[in-house]
This record gives sequence, structure tokens and C-alpha cells, in this order.
Amino acid sequence: MAGWAPPRLSDFILTDKLGSGTYATVYKAYRRHNTREVVAIKCVSKKSLNKASVENLLTEIEILKTVHHPHILELKDFQWDRDYIFLITEYCAGGDLSRFIRTRRILPEKVTQIFLQQLASALKFLYEKNISHLDLKPQNILLSSLDRPHLKLADFGFAQHMICQDEYQSLRGSPLYMAPEMVCSKHYDARVDLWSVGVILYEALFGRAPFASRSFSELEEKIRSNQSIELPTRPQVSRECRDLLQRLLVRDPDQRISFLDFFSHPFVDLEHMPCAESLQKATAFVVEAVEKDGAGEHAAALTLYCRALEYFIPALHYETDVRRKEAIRSKVCQYVSRAEELKVVVSSNNKSLLQQGISSRELLKEMSQDKPRLFAALDVASAAVAKDEEGMATDALDLYQQSLGELILMLAAESAGRRRELLHAEIQGLMKRAEFLKEQMKTYDWKSQSLGQEMLTESVQSSCSLQ
Repeated sequence: MAGWAPPRLSDFILTDKLGSGTYATVYKAYRRHNTREVVAIKCVSKKSLNKASVENLLTEIEILKTVHHPHILELKDFQWDRDYIFLITEYCAGGDLSRFIRTRRILPEKVTQIFLQQLASALKFLYEKNISHLDLKPQNILLSSLDRPHLKLADFGFAQHMICQDEYQSLRGSPLYMAPEMVCSKHYDARVDLWSVGVILYEALFGRAPFASRSFSELEEKIRSNQSIELPTRPQVSRECRDLLQRLLVRDPDQRISFLDFFSHPFVDLEHMPCAESLQKATAFVVEAVEKDGAGEHAAALTLYCRALEYFIPALHYETDVRRKEAIRSKVCQYVSRAEELKVVVSSNNKSLLQQGISSRELLKEMSQDKPRLFAALDVASAAVAKDEEGMATDALDLYQQSLGELILMLAAESAGRRRELLHAEIQGLMKRAEFLKEQMKTYDWKSQSLGQEMLTESVQSSCSLQ
């Protein structure tokens, strides 16, 4: 429109319009006396504010002024004049997650996992302060930069301090990302944020939200339905990722995954978030691994090298200095090569143990003809060993865990005698092998995770070229 101009603010020059909503418009801006500082300014027109929107704005200012976290948008200041209230925040050059997903159609699982970790770390920080966001959606999640993308949780207008099991009855947020209890009963608590995380995760992986609809009436019908959420078969996602999705997208909040279980879920894996301590933790494991290696304790050394690699990946991602990053990467390659060598040695030792275990297992089966459940569990153990020998580690580990679950129960009920001794030895052997397989599967995961970090950077840069 001819003659259009952004609001005026004495200390800033407002330039590009970044977005707008019912009550506010966001602009990119530069501080007048420091041309290097770029910020975003949310301009809220006082004329558009009713009582509810004033409360929302005050809540947003209160929360953002008191929380400081690397994955929560920083509120630098707020000002006002006769017509506007101005929220001055850090500027996020990468746009929002909604646009990012739309330009890429779907995100690879490794990229999605990195973003999920960052979102989960912000939610854990808020959870510990009894704060719920209540309007989680990709439009409210920003990408901080182009070269080193970090998620920044924004727009706390609907956020609330949720003390214990406080319930709220007013409808908040966007229907596509709302938990069913918000729409159906309008009685809800902090657990609605977990449903919204599930919807965001689903959309990132499959390119659309689970309740994507052509009309509001169709959307409402899907929300009010009692049918469980079906996960698409394509693209394929890992077992851990599928498990998390299925536990987040549960209609009944009492059956939905809890916050604590979400934060500790293996797909979220907050323990291995990139941070300043990552390299220190990795180095401690390597020092111990080298000692064990030198003492000829190969299995223990392999396990410790694997644990070190789990922290080297986030250490690489956290490091910004190019030379230091290359030095770390070079060391990691050496440790992976040594782990490869140790794997051959340990695998050879384990194969001989497997062969020794076959005869005792067959004897145990002969002694268990009168116990069908024990006999069946030993059959599963035999199948696990067969898959193990074929090199099918994932299938073997599943079968090992199934058989061990049953055999441990059988051991508790078994009376003293030769069969109990054999069963105890069998369980020990299977547990040792299962643990080895777990470590073996982690050994090379650093390559795919490191690739995931590179894909993340490439994805952001690619999406920016499309914008």
C-alpha cells in the first residue's frame, strides 16, 4: 500500500515485516547506535487489545523476562508509546519451523531428532519452573540462524504457570495442534503440550499433521473421534521414534506419556545434547578405554570407546572453532578404527562362547520337557543366537530381550537343583551377549548422527535458498 510505514521507535530502525497476527506485527530492526545489532520487534497495537489479549501480553512479558535458555527466544526489552507496545527480542534469521518443513516437504529422522532434542530441553526448563506453553506449533518455533541452526521457542501469549495439577477451561492455541481434551472437554492441564509435541514430530517426519483436514468441520470431527492415531508406513522411522510418537499421540491424557518419561525417552536422549561438557565427558571415557585396552581387557575397552563416541558426536556439533573441530574429528576417527579392531577380537571370543552355550542350552531344553513355557523361552533364545550368528544384530537383540524376560521369571520360580544352575548360567550368557550387541550397535552410530548434523545445516541453507 502506498505510503505504508512501520511504527516509529526512537532507538531502532524498523525494516522488513517478518509476520503479522490478530494483535501484532513483527519487524526486523536495527539499533540506531549499534548498527551491528539486529533484533525483531513485535508491535502490538493498543487499539486491538481487549481484556484477554492484555492479560496474554502481560503473561508473555512476565515469562520471557524471567526465563533464559538457549532454546527459548530472548526478550531483550519492552517499550511503549501512545499507540503501541513493543517487545524487542533476538532476531531469528532462519524463519519458523512451519516454513522450513513446508519448503523441505519432510525432514529426515536424524534432523528431526536434533530439533526435538532442542525443543525438549526448552520444555524441560519450563517444566521445572511450572510453566506450560499451551500453544506449541511449528509457527511458534523459530530457527535462530542459517549456519548453525538452533530452535528457539517463541510466542508465550497463551503460556501459564501450571502449579501441580491446575486445570484451565478456556480454549487456547491452534486446533490442528490442540490436544483432544482441550476441544472435547475444555478441561486440561500441562499435558496438552506433550500432545502438541507429538503433532509437531509427526508433521516434521511425514509432511502433514495427523488431523490435516480440508475444512474446520472435518478437523473437529477427527479431533472428537475415538480412533487412535495411525502412523504412516512411509517413510520408515526407527523403533524408538515410532514408540515416542505412539506414546505422545494418545487421546486420554492419563494414558499419554508423562513429562519425566518424555524427557528420559531414548529418542529424545537429552543426556547427549551438545553442550560445553560433552568433550570433557568423552575424554574421560577415552582415558579409561585406553587403560583397559592396554591391560588386554578388550570387551571393557570396546564398551568405553562406544560410550566416548556418544559424547564426541555432540562435542563436534557444539564446537564452533574449525581447527578444534577438525582435531576432534581426527581423534574420533582413530578411536573408531580401534573400536573396529576390538570388535573383531571380542566377536571372535563371543562366538566361541556362543558355541559352548549351545550344548548346555540343549541339555536344559531336554530337562524342561515338563515346563512348556520354559521350553518355549529357550527356543526363543536359540533363535536369538541364530540371528546373532547371521549378523542380524537388531533382530537378535529383540529375541534376546524376549527370551530373557521369560527366563528371569522362570528362574525366580525354579527350585534349587541342576536345572536351576543351568538356567542361571544360560541367563548370564544371554545377558552378556545382549549387552555386547547393544554396545556394538552404538559403535558406528556416530557416523549417521554426525551426518545428521551436517544434513541439518544443509537443510537450513537449502530452505533459505528456496525462500
